[in-house]
Amino acid sequence: MRTERLGSSGPEISVIGFGAWEAGGGVWGPNPSERTVIEAMRAGLDAGINWIDTAEVYGDGLSETLVGKAVAGRDDVLVATKVAPRPDGTGFRADQVRRACSASLERLGRERLDIYQLHWQDDEVPVEETWGAMAELVEEGLIRYIGVSNFDRELIERCERIRHVDSLQPQFSVLHLKHRDLIRWCGDQGIGVVCYGPLAYGLLTGAIGPDTEFDPGDWRSGRGGVSYYREMFAPGKLERSLAVVDALRPIADRLEITVAQLALAWVVHQPGVTAAIAGSRNPDHVRQNAGAGEVELDEDALGEIEAMLPLGPNSAAVS
Repeated sequence: MRTERLGSSGPEISVIGFGAWEAGGGVWGPNPSERTVIEAMRAGLDAGINWIDTAEVYGDGLSETLVGKAVAGRDDVLVATKVAPRPDGTGFRADQVRRACSASLERLGRERLDIYQLHWQDDEVPVEETWGAMAELVEEGLIRYIGVSNFDRELIERCERIRHVDSLQPQFSVLHLKHRDLIRWCGDQGIGVVCYGPLAYGLLTGAIGPDTEFDPGDWRSGRGGVSYYREMFAPGKLERSLAVVDALRPIADRLEITVAQLALAWVVHQPGVTAAIAGSRNPDHVRQNAGAGEVELDEDALGEIEAMLPLGPNSAAVS
């Protein structure tokens, strides 16, 4: 597994990380056993992944608890988690951030967080107050590095005036190109970028077709109110998403890799990207995802993928 430094002064992380949103259940349909979820995480670690990304809102803390069990005794594994605004999370006031950090540490069974992130912006609390609280936790040794998720450039620049932003976590894949310019800019600023949704929530695995039926409890059925459904799975958008998958298949076949590995490798080859976050509750899928960290794409393959990007549902965002 290749590794890259997170930003200008962060740790060396594997170019594929494990995303633990699914581990928290809730909006992903029937939950597998706790044992299976932990086995999936450990399968990734054994395959070369050296960091796991979670959050306090994933399963209302359940994801963090399971991550803590999976990494117990593994000091070589980095753990990244997030605090969210109220009412979904603990909140972005200075005292709330500190309280959220303590609760995450307890659930994870750790004395220090490797990477702590603001999950999304809070229009009710000045980001300066929140980021100042994050910086204080770093100074106290409770956190090693701090980052943001789903922030735009203006918010990042406001944080930078207080303390360097070590990382940004945006959604990014061949089906979601909206943040491409922001990612490049972060790379120029020494801000690491770890991308979520690189497999477009299963679409880029090649396992989903026009007739796929999701469990009613799975947000991809359209019943969960998750905005990603409207972007990629809704009628009209799904057909364009699958057209991209079909265009990727011959490239993956020629390289003798899976469509999922090709999609992940493309993300980590993009300017400014440090790593891609791929989650699954299936140990075999996790091992396959980890294999993408060893895939090298030449200029011909990258150019071929670039040429078919306008097929996607978010093609207007291509720059």
